Amino acid sequence: MPLDYLVLTLVLVVNSSYLCWVHFYNMAEKEKLRLDKYLWSIRLFKTRSAAAAACDSNKVKFNDAPAKAARTVQVGDEYEVKTEAKRWRIKVTGLLHTRQAYSEAIKYYEDITPPEELERLQFQAASFHTGKRLSKIGRPTKKKRRDLDGFMGDDEE
Repeated sequence: MPLDYLVLTLVLVVNSSYLCWVHFYNMAEKEKLRLDKYLWSIRLFKTRSAAAAACDSNKVKFNDAPAKAARTVQVGDEYEVKTEAKRWRIKVTGLLHTRQAYSEAIKYYEDITPPEELERLQFQAASFHTGKRLSKIGRPTKKKRRDLDGFMGDDEE
């Protein structure tokens, strides 16, 4: 918390104690941010409960140790987060308390995922197979199947 804000608050406390203490309390609460809420707000998880579940199942790590959902996030922290699609390594650059658009959310973290993980993802994307065959390649058509059966001598007439 900046020192000038603290001095301003203390001066106002003398004049109207209740209002300023509430303001000071709310400002102190704004500085705290739970890990599950942060992961949800920067859009690594679709829901906050999914982010909390990932923390509970040891898929979020801080300094190679499992991180709990209630852990307080601070600027400069580095987390390793395993989602369904990717294993992220992020560095916190700012605290985001509410979920915002992706274009705004990416300003609050830095993706420091190792290059070998990114290469693995590109390889998986390149080798992704949808299960659809190209036309007339692979399984023979009915006509070709009859020709093969005739050629192999499996005529059952």
